[in-house]
Amino acid sequence: MEAVQTAMKRFGQGAVATPANFVTLARILVAVPTLLLIRHRGAGWLTVGLWFAVTSTDSLDGWMARRDGATRSGAFLDPVADKFIVLGGLAALADRGSIAWWPVLLIAAREFGISAYRSVAGRRGISLPAQRLGKYKAFTQYCAVGFVVLPWTASDVGLQHAALGVAVALTVVSGIDIVRHGFHSGASG
Repeated sequence: MEAVQTAMKRFGQGAVATPANFVTLARILVAVPTLLLIRHRGAGWLTVGLWFAVTSTDSLDGWMARRDGATRSGAFLDPVADKFIVLGGLAALADRGSIAWWPVLLIAAREFGISAYRSVAGRRGISLPAQRLGKYKAFTQYCAVGFVVLPWTASDVGLQHAALGVAVALTVVSGIDIVRHGFHSGASG
């Protein structure tokens, strides 16, 4: 059955020009003016509209890759886009003084640390794909930025701090979960 599903995929591992990769590249391109708006204007309907477009398409490229065939280029580009968008949004908010820098640095350390951990594990033959907790983490990170740029919640500092606190907590917990999966996979493999 798996061989039949694999045979129906439109793209092989080495493909670069795929619909999923085009969506990922479009997310990066739209993120640039979005991050500039966050940094220079803060809350506003254009900013939140672009932020919503960039973040809500996060799962679209993954769905397209699963449908058409996952590629090495997509496996590289998608996490780069995700990190660029979320860390860029958080850094833009910190730079304008809307949030503190320490959560941004903690989230960045986790993101790059786990990427390095996955790379080392991958060289040892251990695959550590994204877990459901990681999807929740990304969603809460996007929401943490969204609550600051959404005009309806732009002045609700308590809500913003709560959202950022949840994002930081899930960031740490999901990182620990990936390391735990790596240790269990290494012990059993």
